[in-house]
Amino acid sequence: MAADDVWTTVDDYLVGELVAEDEALVAARELGRERGLPPIEVAPNQGAFLALVARMAGARRVLELGTLAGYSTIWLARAVGAHGHVTTVELDPRHAEVAQENLARADVGERVEIAVGPALDVLARLAESGTEPYDLVFLDADKANMAAYLELALRLTRSGSVIVGDNVVRRGAVVDPSSDDPSVQGSRAFLHALGNDPRLEATALQTVGSKGWDGFAIARVR
Repeated sequence: MAADDVWTTVDDYLVGELVAEDEALVAARELGRERGLPPIEVAPNQGAFLALVARMAGARRVLELGTLAGYSTIWLARAVGAHGHVTTVELDPRHAEVAQENLARADVGERVEIAVGPALDVLARLAESGTEPYDLVFLDADKANMAAYLELALRLTRSGSVIVGDNVVRRGAVVDPSSDDPSVQGSRAFLHALGNDPRLEATALQTVGSKGWDGFAIARVR
C-alpha cells in the first residue's frame, strides 16, 4: 500500500474512533463538491482539532481566513457557543453563498459573519475599525500572503490569543529557499516571522493523513 493510502486509512480510523462528524458537516462537504468548489477543506479530525483548540483557549471570538464551503467554519462556530461569534473571510462570492447555506443548515448562521473580499483588505478594515480583539485566528487563505496576514492578525488579537496557520509544510517544499512557488515562499516568510517576533511564542508540526503531507503552525500572543 502506498504511503498516501496508509495515511488516509489511518485518518479514517482516527475519525471513526474519535470524531463525531454529524449530518450537517457531511452535507457541507458534499454541497461544496456538488457546486464545484475545490476539495481542500480541513479533514474531519483537523476540524475537531481546531474546535478543541478554540475551546481550550476559551475562545468566544474567532477570525478565519478562507471560508470555502464553511466546513471548518461550522466546527469553529460550534466551539464558540451560542453567545460567541465567528468572522470568516472569503474571496469568492460563490463560495460564500455555498458556505451561507451550509452554516444555516448547521444552525450556526446567526453567530457567523462572512466577509467577502480580499483578506488583506478585510483585515485592514477590521483593524482600522477598532473591533474587539479575537481570541483565535485561523489562517487558511492563500499562502503567498501569510506573513502579511500574520501582521494584521496581531493588530486584531490580544495577549493570550491563539493563531493557527495551515498548510505550511507543502509536502516538504518549505525547506527549499530557491523555490519559485509563491505558496512555499509565503509559508517560509510566515514561519520566519513567527519565530522572530517577540510578541509571539510558536511552534509548527508536520502532519500526514487524508490531506497528504503538510503541517500547521500554532502561536500564542504573549
